[in-house]
Amino acid sequence: MQCRKCTANLPDGSRFCLKCGEPVSTPAPGAATPPATGILACSKCGARLPDGAQFCLQCGNPVSLPAKSAATADRPAVPEAEAPPKELPRRAKQRRVRWLLLVLIVVAIVWLLSSDSPTAQAVQEMVGWKHDQQILDAAFTIGPHNFRYYKFSLPAGSVNVAVIGQFATLKEDSRKDKDSQNQDNDVEVYVLNEAAFTVWQNGFATSSLYESGRVGQGAIRDELPAGEGIYYLVFSNKFSPQTAKNVRASAILRYKSWLPESLRRIKDRFLNWTGL
Repeated sequence: MQCRKCTANLPDGSRFCLKCGEPVSTPAPGAATPPATGILACSKCGARLPDGAQFCLQCGNPVSLPAKSAATADRPAVPEAEAPPKELPRRAKQRRVRWLLLVLIVVAIVWLLSSDSPTAQAVQEMVGWKHDQQILDAAFTIGPHNFRYYKFSLPAGSVNVAVIGQFATLKEDSRKDKDSQNQDNDVEVYVLNEAAFTVWQNGFATSSLYESGRVGQGAIRDELPAGEGIYYLVFSNKFSPQTAKNVRASAILRYKSWLPESLRRIKDRFLNWTGL
């Protein structure tokens, strides 16, 4: 059949022209509707349309979109949800925590071993790393044929302890003895344990932990035996029957320290400079 308006050839059973949309005369009753052979479908009534159809053969609705099968029908685009930010791996977090704890422990150990605060010193004594203990820091006079001593002791469990100090005789400006060959400004310095001090005091020879000989000045450095003990730092003028000696001396007990001696001196100077 043909469209009476545009004379387009139409499939049997068409009610509207597929080219111009003109209504088509109603087919005779009982006429069979041919099977749809097109690949288009009306968006209004769902009738299947042949290729190139611009209007629906059944309802005359304009056709503008291609037919879409159930298998190939487009689906509305769904925006993808943003991926959540990636968390740091669990192991990396654990490593950071371990490093932070390690740094805190190192800082605490350094403070405990180098600080002069009462708390740090108490911990040092508990673990055997005790702070320095002063024996003397004074000027004094030793009479002719006499001596002077300073007694100190070590508690039980003491290890790696040394007596460290220095001394010097102070010369008097005496004009009458200026050219004298008998000018005497020497002393003898000893570090003795309790038994040796008793023997030496009674005028007998004995062994000593430290002996300076007859000198006008010197440095004292002697490692003491481990454990508990009583000791004497002795300044002797027993060999001089007439001349008194003026002496300036200082000495400390130095316990084992993780700091080298040079760094300890720098630390002491810094603390003295800051007034701490």
